[in-house]
Amino acid sequence: MVNNNWSHHGRNIYILKRIRTVGIVAVILAVIFISVFSVFRFRNGTSNERRELLKVWNDGDYESAFNITSNLLLEKPLDFFLLSVNGFSAFQLGIYQINKQNMIFFIDKCIFSLRKALIQNNNDGQVNYVLGKAYRYKGPEYADLTVKYLEIADKLVYNAPDIPEYLGLAYAMYGDYRSSVEAFSRAFIPNRYLSDNLLLSIARSYMEMQEFDMASSYLQQCVRNSQDSKSIVIARLMLAEIYKNIKLYDEAEKQYMTIISETGENADVRFQLGELFLQQGDSTRARAEWRTAIRQDPLHTGARSRLN
Repeated sequence: MVNNNWSHHGRNIYILKRIRTVGIVAVILAVIFISVFSVFRFRNGTSNERRELLKVWNDGDYESAFNITSNLLLEKPLDFFLLSVNGFSAFQLGIYQINKQNMIFFIDKCIFSLRKALIQNNNDGQVNYVLGKAYRYKGPEYADLTVKYLEIADKLVYNAPDIPEYLGLAYAMYGDYRSSVEAFSRAFIPNRYLSDNLLLSIARSYMEMQEFDMASSYLQQCVRNSQDSKSIVIARLMLAEIYKNIKLYDEAEKQYMTIISETGENADVRFQLGELFLQQGDSTRARAEWRTAIRQDPLHTGARSRLN
């Protein structure tokens, strides 16, 4: 099994790390919403309030769009169009918040409005799609709802390009690693650049299933192609974990030492080296590495616990 300390640390990294930057998400959603509102305008006429709302939205003034629809919903609380725009606007406001409490406030508003909208029409792919992504921002404990609504959007043949990646990450959050890998595989497009996060996430799912050869291939691809030193370090740590599991101890040590030579001394890496030597029965070298870890970080709890 994968080392519990690293498994916990790695899972936190992947849960907290977004698949896309907020900017990319915003671009995708903007294209989607423009087409959505064009349909709405055709179906619902061009009343003054709707024309004003479309102008505000097209200007990127999501706060005004949210406030306008919130006021109009006081008179028309079950209006599908107003609920959808309100939810979409709240989502956009939420993902731009720096403060987590503010982000959750708007995400909750988004969820409330979009779930009411689905009562009027549960076959709208766009609404299910945004609702699934909203639950993704709520945190890992809502992974089942992320999956639920994104799967509905997918079955409605709603072709948002990031659905497979979001589904893959959500499946992994609650331990369905087989489905996670299957979803991630759908994200592959010929000649498409694969993000570090996608490669690392796929590798993590394969590691949890103990399919180490597959995990290793994705991690090595990340090491070869990534321009981000942090991603390379994570990939090498995961490779070292794989080599420890299959008892290729020299290869594991090589990964740790490469990290140190490329990025400098690192207390966590020294601690893991100590764990590696302990696994081989060499307590003397293990304690030496833990002491080095403490010199790098006097508060390193893992190293202190081992030495005590």
